[in-house]
Amino acid sequence: MTKFEFAIRTRAGQRVDRIVIQAQDRETAKRRLRQMYHHCEILECRESAVDLRQENLDVEGIINLISK
Repeated sequence: MTKFEFAIRTRAGQRVDRIVIQAQDRETAKRRLRQMYHHCEILECRESAVDLRQENLDVEGIINLISK
């Protein structure tokens, strides 16, 4: 999976930054974005890989995860 970070301009003209959508590809992410923001203009799209490492779910692992 990949995370896509969008900056858009809504149909009312307001700029919205840092909308993050996790999807298989860019087209799927754009489709999901347009379901939430009808008639928006996409100003920028960045993509980054999702870190799929497994963390320990004990108390110490959760504290380390929160403190990162």
